[in-house]
Amino acid sequence: MHQPTDPFIRVRGAREHNLRAVDVDVPRDALTVFTGVSGSGKSSLAFGTLYAEAQRRYFESVAPYARRLIHQIGAPKVDAVSGLPPAVSLEQRHSSPGSRSSVGTVTMLSNSLRMLFSRAGTYPPGAPRLDSDAFSPNTAAGACPACHGLGRIHGTSEELLVPDPGLSIREGAIAAWPGAWQGKNLRDILEALRYDVDRPWRELRAEDRAWILFTEEQPVVTVHPVRDADRIQRPYQGTYMSAHRYVMRTFADSKSATLRARAERFLTDAPCPACGGRRLRPEALAVTFAGRTIAELAALPLTELDAVLAGGTDEAAGAGETAGTSEAARVLVADLRARIGPVVELGLGYLGLDRGAPTLSAGELQRLRLATQLRSGLFGVVYVLDEPSAGLHPADTEALLGVLDRLKAAGNTVCVVEHHLDVVRHADWLVDVGPLAGEHGGRVLHSGPPRDLAGHPESATARYLYARPAREPRPVRTPSGTVRLVGVERNNLRRVDAAFPLGVFTAVTGVSGSGKSTLVGQALAGAVTERIGAADFPVRRLVEVDQKPIGRTPRSNLATYTGLFDVVRRLFTAAPEAKARGWKAGRFSFNVPGGRCETCTGEGFVSVELLFLPSTYAPCPECGGARYNAETLQVRYAGLDIAEVLSLTVEAAAEFFADVPAAARSLRALEGVGLGYLRLGQPATELSGGEAQRIKLATELQRLRGDHTLYLLDEPTTGLHPADVEVLLRQLHGLVDAGHSVVVVEHDMDVVAGADWVIDLGPGGGARGGRIVAAGTPAEVARAAGSRTAAYLARALGAAGVDAGADAGADAGAG
Repeated sequence: MHQPTDPFIRVRGAREHNLRAVDVDVPRDALTVFTGVSGSGKSSLAFGTLYAEAQRRYFESVAPYARRLIHQIGAPKVDAVSGLPPAVSLEQRHSSPGSRSSVGTVTMLSNSLRMLFSRAGTYPPGAPRLDSDAFSPNTAAGACPACHGLGRIHGTSEELLVPDPGLSIREGAIAAWPGAWQGKNLRDILEALRYDVDRPWRELRAEDRAWILFTEEQPVVTVHPVRDADRIQRPYQGTYMSAHRYVMRTFADSKSATLRARAERFLTDAPCPACGGRRLRPEALAVTFAGRTIAELAALPLTELDAVLAGGTDEAAGAGETAGTSEAARVLVADLRARIGPVVELGLGYLGLDRGAPTLSAGELQRLRLATQLRSGLFGVVYVLDEPSAGLHPADTEALLGVLDRLKAAGNTVCVVEHHLDVVRHADWLVDVGPLAGEHGGRVLHSGPPRDLAGHPESATARYLYARPAREPRPVRTPSGTVRLVGVERNNLRRVDAAFPLGVFTAVTGVSGSGKSTLVGQALAGAVTERIGAADFPVRRLVEVDQKPIGRTPRSNLATYTGLFDVVRRLFTAAPEAKARGWKAGRFSFNVPGGRCETCTGEGFVSVELLFLPSTYAPCPECGGARYNAETLQVRYAGLDIAEVLSLTVEAAAEFFADVPAAARSLRALEGVGLGYLRLGQPATELSGGEAQRIKLATELQRLRGDHTLYLLDEPTTGLHPADVEVLLRQLHGLVDAGHSVVVVEHDMDVVAGADWVIDLGPGGGARGGRIVAAGTPAEVARAAGSRTAAYLARALGAAGVDAGADAGADAGAG
């Protein structure tokens, strides 16, 4: 007799990261949310165990070549997982789209739009029909030959390359040249070519200046270096490279973000004169649909594009097209509009298809991929999502719940790592991990319907899910000054006037795409940067704390970023074994040869390249992830080798280094922002955007100065459990109490309710946003007509025991 399928995915003995031999059952064909404080182990269970096991099984099924790599990739530490279907992961932290990636390519909407122009576009008389590749700026057939499909031309000028013509080449006149030995090498080559490197730049002949800066020639000459007193340098063959060529090559090819950013300082950036910034060949730009070129349609917000497409098939029929062409237009337009629908539904209708993917937030990128999955038609799979509510205004969260429900209704199992309480309450099943972070977590406290969690004595989630802890009323602070912006015109902001009070906690709110990040991260930051240093300007420092990674390879970690690792290396250098061997601090760096493991060059991981799949990192087979060679690991400090110190959590390290003031200060700051569970050597590639942001904040807190500082933070609560939000807010409000100013872009209404001042943008996103809808105390904004934030803020104020209907004076005593 046929046995019914087990309705559960059953995990037994999961030990990934901090999980303590966890057993848990997750229902299939249901929406399950994994919760817990940051570092509790919820991602280790959802991604590190469930998804990793599904991925391992997939690799085993594809080919012997892939199976040979399984031991390198590593199977999750789990005894058994049964009832596990194939899985799709939509994760935030590994999103690193290329410079040519766009909203259109991520959603595959560009493919459909190109096909529409190819099959149903209106062509000039006599023009041959083009295939779809001719409408792509990323193909040789379509890219504008002048700018290679980038739409912009980078160039440079003598004024940029040589900012001070009074200097000689030896004195550093050519500022664009690299520093250190490479710059000296280029100077020596010019000297060997008989150019005068000691004469002021402006006195050189014009033709010589032009050759030095812009020649495409690369002559090779014999260089005779000046002999140093302590070493003999032999003559060598040197190849010359002009300053222009060096800057362009560095900007285009360097893998170092620092070098690329430096090169960019010497470049001009302008729309391509051949294509006008539209990236395509003239033949493609001569084709229209609904009276517009493909570049014009790609630039429209998706909500407007949908409206244009709705009327576009009528044009095709009325333009004397054949029945076949008209039918192709109808089918392709229907497909495009069906794909656009979920993107708009998820609050992203303000985006255009040509918007570059690198300019999107991690949350926007994940929701685009989620919208694409709705059209994939997959069923019977497990979707594992990483905080899909990140960056969503509460008004858009309701649409997200509808999308998750539709994925489930299509016959899929949806597993979501999430902190947003509305998403948690909406779940069919809740897995709560904890009770705390790191070694104090790693247990499943609850697995069952969300309501059954109520009253759990150990669960941090239970305290917030159905009955929030009462927040202690905080009097509204009085501003110490104001920074005013007048007539701001950037992106979708149209002549916006804004006033940011100083000496208080300000929250900037609004739906996705309303202009919050433009107003704060661009307009306010730019205006303050220009004024800092002026005698009459009260802000002395500007600190922007964003969610960009602290590094893009496993070589970067919080110890290196905060400067803590310099302290640790000095301690090991002072150890008797190191002194006896004459080792300096460099011996204990994994970034330079000497003490590091050379198999992985100190990364602790090796990159495993898989055909047709993203490359992945695996532990180094030589050092097992320790990063150092065996000889270096023989040196110990207080009983631990350097690899063991890097494996300590921040919390454990704070105790270990309690008597080392320089280390203790860094570690206290990291604990203060709720990162006690992270390991000192945890690779940057394993950190979420929220964790990276809090590491940057802690780095600032450890060197806090008395000068009035303006702190700008973009959604600092992203990735934080409500209990962790309280920890972070104590730090931010502490900065204000110390006399500084804090401005946060924020969607968490509990954070906004505790602010002194609120600036609400909207009312919608994109072209329907870009203006200030309301500004005032939280209670005032909660009453504002026309604000999509008001109702949600009023609810948060009500939950906190604040009367949103009270006047501002009453609010000042209860805010």
